Formats: sequence, C-alpha cells, structure tokens
Amino acid sequence: MEEQNIAFKTNQGCFTYRAAAIIIKDDKLLLVKHEDYQCYYTIGGKVRINETSEEAVIREAYEETGIEFQIDRLLFIQERLFEMTGENHHEIGFYFLMKENTNIDLYCRKFTDQGTKETLHWLPIESIDKTYLIPEFLKTKLLFNKIGIEHIISKD
Repeated sequence: MEEQNIAFKTNQGCFTYRAAAIIIKDDKLLLVKHEDYQCYYTIGGKVRINETSEEAVIREAYEETGIEFQIDRLLFIQERLFEMTGENHHEIGFYFLMKENTNIDLYCRKFTDQGTKETLHWLPIESIDKTYLIPEFLKTKLLFNKIGIEHIISKD
C-alpha cells in the first residue's frame, strides 16, 4: 500500500504539509532546480500520514541526495499562501538545518530521485539574494546566525 501524503485539494484550493532540508557546506546551499521551472528550491517534500516532520526531512534528504543526514535543529516554520496555475495553495513548511556531513562531496550526485529533470546545485550563500529562490525568505534569513525558531507568514 502506498504511503499517504498529508496534502489535499478542496474547491477553495490545495493544502500541503512539507518538510525541507537546509544543507550547507563550505558556505554553499544545496538546492534543487526542475527543468520546467525557473526557480530553485530546497530539498524536501510532503510529510506522510503517521510520519513526523523530522522523519520526513531525513527521508526526503536521503531520497533526493542518496546521503543520510541528521537534523541539527529546526530553523523556520513557514505558512505560505500562493497561487500557481490558477489554483490557491496553502502550505505549512518546516525548514530544518541539517548537520554537516563529512561524507558529502560538493559535486556528488547531479540528479534527485525524480531523474534528469530535477538537478542538484550548490549555490554560494553570499550571492543567493540574486537567485530566483522559493521560499524567498531564505535569501536574507540564512545570512544571519539564528538562535531560535522563526515563524514566517508569506502571501505570494
């Protein structure tokens, strides 16, 4: 039986519960780029029924990179309301900073588990503000050393 994601659609829009990994090495952030979209985005995906956000981010990071990561700490919780292809979306995302993994090579795997359409990229954090990045708050928030968990609400 296939695992059920925590996502659903109503006549008012779509809801998604997402967990995302912030993977940093040598002042570079690991991001994903799909050939059909102009933006870069974080590694991650939908949380499944009976799965915690922590379990989901570890699973997703492994599925997309082939590397086992551990969580350092939760950095951000984002409530994001946006429109895509004429549909309203409401997404709750948990963004976890992952512990540095000495086994990771900056030029390890080129593609995610989605195949050649979705590629992995290491982008310098210092110039990330010039990148079309979703979520946009990462452009500025990653430059500051955060101690606590920040709750972000965005309407795109």
